[in-house]
Amino acid sequence: MTYEFLQHYWWFIVSLLGALLVFLLFVQGANSCMRSLGWTEEGKRLVINSTGRKWEFTFTTLVTFGGAFFASFPLFYSTSFGGAYWLWMLILLTFVLQAVSYEFQNKLGNFLGPRTFQFFLVLNGLLGPLLLGGAVATFFEGSNFLISKDNMIDASAITPIISRWANASHGLDALLNPWVLVFGLAVMFLARVLGILYVMNNVNDEDIRSRGSVRLIGAAIPFVILFVTYLVHLLLKDGYAVDANGLIVMESNKYLHNLLDMWYILIILLAGIALVLFGIGKTVWSKDYNGGIWPAGIGTVLTVLCLLLIAGWNQTAYYPSTADLQSSLTIDNSCSSEFTLRTMFYVSFFVPFVLAYIVYAWRAIDKKKLDKEELGDDHAY
Repeated sequence: MTYEFLQHYWWFIVSLLGALLVFLLFVQGANSCMRSLGWTEEGKRLVINSTGRKWEFTFTTLVTFGGAFFASFPLFYSTSFGGAYWLWMLILLTFVLQAVSYEFQNKLGNFLGPRTFQFFLVLNGLLGPLLLGGAVATFFEGSNFLISKDNMIDASAITPIISRWANASHGLDALLNPWVLVFGLAVMFLARVLGILYVMNNVNDEDIRSRGSVRLIGAAIPFVILFVTYLVHLLLKDGYAVDANGLIVMESNKYLHNLLDMWYILIILLAGIALVLFGIGKTVWSKDYNGGIWPAGIGTVLTVLCLLLIAGWNQTAYYPSTADLQSSLTIDNSCSSEFTLRTMFYVSFFVPFVLAYIVYAWRAIDKKKLDKEELGDDHAY
């Protein structure tokens, strides 16, 4: 195992976690549609209890994604999480509101009322995917930061600062980029699509399933338009390449070249997009089909995985700096030591066992479809 192999391996692991996180945003997407899907108070509770069975998976994956990034690419962690902290604090705030809302909306002594916490769930359902999508878009559009590794050997510095944000917005400036918003909105509508598909599959209620087909069209159309628009922009835009001397240079159609050079990723990307469209299309056209979450979910994981891989593989700067081109981060100049990556490589062998447990727990939770009878349970939200 070479150092280069370990760098690519851990970028794949981080990308896979990011792809799984985007799929699990169906929790947020379903919550953002609870009023239109549920319609009645009883219907809204069905939606909330359906997503309430899975919200821990999303939260845990978000934390694991951040932890994997910290361990394998610490310079990105210190630059993005430490510099763009207003953006990440907003993301974490919405997820904290989600956790609190599930637990306290129907507790005795809730003087704010259930609707207040339901509003927080909707807020998380809209802002969570939008902001996370915006953060991922900066892998392609760049962020405003500076890297000064020389500060590590500055004897006069009491606490040497390697990376810093180049302005006072600390990440919020990314939302001023229209292409960041396009990608963020695409992720938000994708989460709504996945959320509707999940509830239709998970809840045994004909009213919700019949409304779901109509709401699915309303979410799928803007998602497809926004995603295709951004994908065309991505393939035609100049990208951030690393030359033979390790310098960051601009390259025309860099991400298109990455797909052509790594043709296997292109095939997986097309397959992922086809699966998402199949899951949506069959659910819309077939009244008896409610398993669209599975092809669409697998397609989402494959599509996002491929997008993240072309952001970091093939001599590409995965976190470009718009303030100083040479401050851009690559998997080579931002990773942990070879010893750390090698040690974590062996630890990663436990990941399949964790995934197997998640699958087992998922199947146990969904052994019986959710219906109105379970709303009287003491453990219902």
